[in-house]
Amino acid sequence: WLLRAALTVVFIYAAVGSLLHPDIWLGYLPAFLQRMSNAHGLLKVFAVYEIVLALWILSGRWLRSAALLAAAALAGIVLAQPGDLIISFRDIGLALAALALAALA
Repeated sequence: WLLRAALTVVFIYAAVGSLLHPDIWLGYLPAFLQRMSNAHGLLKVFAVYEIVLALWILSGRWLRSAALLAAAALAGIVLAQPGDLIISFRDIGLALAALALAALA
């Protein structure tokens, strides 16, 4: 239950933060996505994805699938910005926590 709660908090926090303060969170998008004409729209779409994923994890239904999607999203964040490891190093631990949740599910 603690793994589920921890991942839920992380995804909800990031989603709400990016919806309330998109200009701050745009800096966390990879440079190639920031150059898109609708980077703000992409940020909103990802925030909705994070909220849905968080609620899915919290629900406990099909938990292995939700946890694997969470791990993939977090790993994707790290892989998309290898130069920003000073910020995204935490996502490695979170991705591993999501994998642990998938293994326990």
